[in-house]
Amino acid sequence: MEYYQHDLALVHARGFGQHADRCAPGILDLLAPVRGGLVVEVGCGAGALTRHLLAAGHRVIATDALAADALAADAPDGEVELRQLTLPDDRLPAADAIVSVGHVISYLPDAAAVNRALVGMAEALRPGGVLAIDICDLQFGRLRAGQDTSGRVGPDWAVIAEYSTPAPEVFVRDITTFVPDGAGAWRRSRERHENVLVDTSLIPALLGAHGVAARVGSAFGTAKLPPGMRAVTGIRT
Repeated sequence: MEYYQHDLALVHARGFGQHADRCAPGILDLLAPVRGGLVVEVGCGAGALTRHLLAAGHRVIATDALAADALAADAPDGEVELRQLTLPDDRLPAADAIVSVGHVISYLPDAAAVNRALVGMAEALRPGGVLAIDICDLQFGRLRAGQDTSGRVGPDWAVIAEYSTPAPEVFVRDITTFVPDGAGAWRRSRERHENVLVDTSLIPALLGAHGVAARVGSAFGTAKLPPGMRAVTGIRT
């Protein structure tokens, strides 16, 4: 399933970059011990977090399931390499830090795939390397059961999201976007986003078995995450 196709990616970049903006200061504080090293960003999208990493002087490999040439159109200026990479099967490059926001690995198909992705991140970190990602806990779905349809409008876009929880470990958003079609009308597109929810309390033991001392929290620094979303941070021993 391909998520964030052209129209939704455009809407997301223009109207929903604030999550990365809020998380960036806390993540940059975590990365202070590896300044000058290589940061691998998982699921960079249009580069909302990437820009903060580059502005702080980090070397970055920005990865996404999208093709690199599709990412290049929105690539931030700076010392960044774009790579197409799909977890959990593609191997991450060795890194001094691995970061991700936007609950990227919650888009994997099941808990087993999430665990494999986490293990891959742990094994890619160099000694002293830092992990900082967000992920959806089982609580994410419980808190949103029966949530009403929502919508937002921007200068040249509109988006409507319908929510459902077909199973305790699955949260679904059916997203409809409207953007100008260039001929005086609006183009309608629709995507179905399925997120797998996991028991995040089990993650520290999983990462610990692969050399990463990790903790699960509800914030990056002072930036609180949405209810039910968790910050997984750790250091490779």
